[in-house]
This record gives sequence, structure tokens and C-alpha cells, in this order.
Amino acid sequence: MAQIEIRLPKMGESVTEATITNWLKDVGDTVNMDEPLVEVATDKVDNELPSEAEGVLIQQLFEKDQVAQVGDVIAIISTDGDSAPAPVVENAQPVEKIAEEIAATINTTLENVNGSSSNSVEKTGPSGKFYSPLVRSIATKEGISMTELESIAGSGQSGRVTKKDILGYIDGGRVSSAPAKEVAAVKTAPAPVITPALAPSGGGGFLSNIKPMTVTPNPGDEIIEMDRMRKLIADHMIMSTHVSPHVTSYVEADMTNIVEWRKGIKKEFMAREGENITFTPIIMEAVVKAIKDFPMINVAVSGTQIIVRKNINIGMAAALPSGNLIVPVIKNADRLNLTGLTKSVNELANNARNNKLKPEDIQGGTYTITNVGTFGNVMGTPIINQPQVAILALGAIRKVPAVIETPDGDFIGIRHKMYLSHSYDHRVVDGALGGQFVRRVADYLEQFDPKREI
Repeated sequence: MAQIEIRLPKMGESVTEATITNWLKDVGDTVNMDEPLVEVATDKVDNELPSEAEGVLIQQLFEKDQVAQVGDVIAIISTDGDSAPAPVVENAQPVEKIAEEIAATINTTLENVNGSSSNSVEKTGPSGKFYSPLVRSIATKEGISMTELESIAGSGQSGRVTKKDILGYIDGGRVSSAPAKEVAAVKTAPAPVITPALAPSGGGGFLSNIKPMTVTPNPGDEIIEMDRMRKLIADHMIMSTHVSPHVTSYVEADMTNIVEWRKGIKKEFMAREGENITFTPIIMEAVVKAIKDFPMINVAVSGTQIIVRKNINIGMAAALPSGNLIVPVIKNADRLNLTGLTKSVNELANNARNNKLKPEDIQGGTYTITNVGTFGNVMGTPIINQPQVAILALGAIRKVPAVIETPDGDFIGIRHKMYLSHSYDHRVVDGALGGQFVRRVADYLEQFDPKREI
């Protein structure tokens, strides 16, 4: 019987694993070449994987919500139409689990022989959490009490503490943010306890050994579990604020020339290009010019090294229909004219709304723009999209009274104004550079030629 192994393909740089979110074919179903077989989700984007062979699906090696590594065999297809199941092919995860249990048994036996197991750790804690033999063995060996073990935030399924979690806790100095009295409250509280997991499921995550605040819901409260993407966003934001000391500078830009110019050309542009021109590509063009003037904004930090990026890849934060956030990237934005930027912005925004972004669409960004003005906000304090060192928030464009200077004197007039909020990493971007950069962006916007042809 000819069988084809379907492996999890590489889905972009730095992507090493994916979560199986939905099987589109059941065992026994006929599968055509390039027909969608399974839906997977990475920490970047969701994707449908097409079948690499034509035949009958005879085995699914990963269940829904399980995590597979790049290169793992996730399914087997029979190419001769035989629907008989193939011999069971175990993936590495159960083997590792068995090895861990054997090691735990050996360690426990040795400790019993030496009479050092006075610190008893039960397999189920007061909160109902299950602890594997290996975790209990490590806890006993390190003198970690059940109360202390309960305070460790688990990154495993249902918040289960893994070997990585307890070792990270030990390496981190065994400092827990949850006092013992809160752990005791878990046992006696009449209502269920919510412990939001800020680390991606099964991935450990940044700061996975820090337990978030424990909250007891009040009667009538609604409990909503974070979805996978929200957990990833939460983890990424915590990491960013922990790594980068954020500073924000604000500048008000006069957008009157741009507003009037766009009003005059948007119908012609739509008729000619079939695209609606928004303010985003116009502002993006000014940002690119400013980056060329201040290239140390377009950098990343690796330890004590500063990596100056050669390419200018502008990310633009976009809201998904689910309410979550994603940042598609316009590669080599400095090589595009305004029409090219407009088409790229519209295409990526449309793909984001329809969940059609590819992994490469959200990778490689060197600077990010986020438009808080879309929601009527005047300004914001954005969090840096790591590993970048700066991000620009665009406020709402408003009509305001302003002093207008002319050779014949000053007068009050109605102008279109917008606040630019520039957050930057104070490790490598000082106030002078961060402030001069956002001021230069505003200068380019205010110097926009109202007679420009496109």
C-alpha cells in the first residue's frame, strides 16, 4: 500500500511550530492534490495547508489544538485508495513523556532510599491542578512545597505546570508574585477562580514563571476565555514593556494641504487605479522620508549590539473582525511611489479583514504605524512591536482653530490638525532622536505640495 507522509511545512522565518486548529478532512475521506487538508495557526497567522498528494486520508497524527513542530508528520494519505489505517506512528511527544516519567520514577526511588522525601507533593493540588510525576519529583528534590508549587503559572494544557515551568521558576530565584493566602483562597472560594494565561499554550512564553493576579468573579459575571491570538498578543505586549523602556513624544501636524489635495483627486484616482486613496499611504510616505533622514530609528537591539536595518519595511497595525490585532508589513516601502504604497496598503488591509494574510505578509517589519484616529482617538501611547525600537500612533484628523502666520500678519483660521504620538526604546533612542524624528515626519506632512500630480 503506497502511503504519503504529510509534514508540517516551514511557514516563514522564526516559525518553528503550529497549532492544529481544524481538520478539514476526516479519516477515510478522499483528498485531491492541493485541496485544503487542515487549518493551522502559528504565532503569526492562521493558514490552510493544501494536500501534497491525491488519495485517501488514513491517519491524523495530531488532534485538534495539539502543537506540531515544523517537519513533523501530521497525516498519512494512501495513494492507492485503500482506507485501512496505517500502523500507528508515534510522534516524539509521547516518547518524551514516557522518558520523563521513567526519570521521575528513578529520582523518586533514589530519594526514598536516601530518606529525603519529607516534603510530600500530591499529584493534585488544592486548586485541582494535576502535577506529573516528573514535576512532583523536581519539587520534592528542590524542597518546593505544595503551596509554592500552586503559585507557579503553568504553560501546559489547562494551566498545567510543565518541567520547563518549574525549572524556569527555580532558575528565576523562586520568587512568586502570589502570596500563600491567595493560594489558600483558591481552595475555599465558592466561585471559580480565573487565572488568565499570558503565555501561548504549550510554548512556555515570555515570563511564563510569573503568575498573574488571581481574580474571583462576582455573582452574575460573565467568564470569557482568551482565544489563542489574544494570549499571544498579551504575552508579546508584556515582553515589550519589560524589555524596552518606553518614552513617548507628541507633535501636532497641520494636515490641511493633504486633506484638501486628497479631496480633489480621490475620484480621479479611483477611476484610474480602481483604488481608494486614504491618508495612511500619504503619512507612510512621510515616515519613510524621515527614516532616511534618521536611520537610527530603523534599528533592532540584540543584547548589546545595535542592528541597523538596510531595508525599510513598514508595518501597519490592523484590527481583525475578531477584535484582535495583526501587523501586516509593506516590504521595501522606500522603493514604492504613492500609488504603489496605496495599492499595498489596501491589499494588506483587505487580506487582514478577510483572514487571507500569508505568514510572509507579517514578517520582517522594521518600523510600525498604528492609526488610533480610526476610533476617534486624538492621541495614544503605543507599545513597541518587538524587535523594533519605535512605533508611531496617528490620531484623528480634526478641524480646529489655529493661528496662521503670513507675511501680512497673523490671523485665526480653521485648520485640519492631527497628533502624532511616537513611542521609542530609550535604550537606543534618546529624546533628541525620538523627538526630532516625529517632528521631521510632521514637517514632511505640512510641506506636502497641494498641487502635486499623481
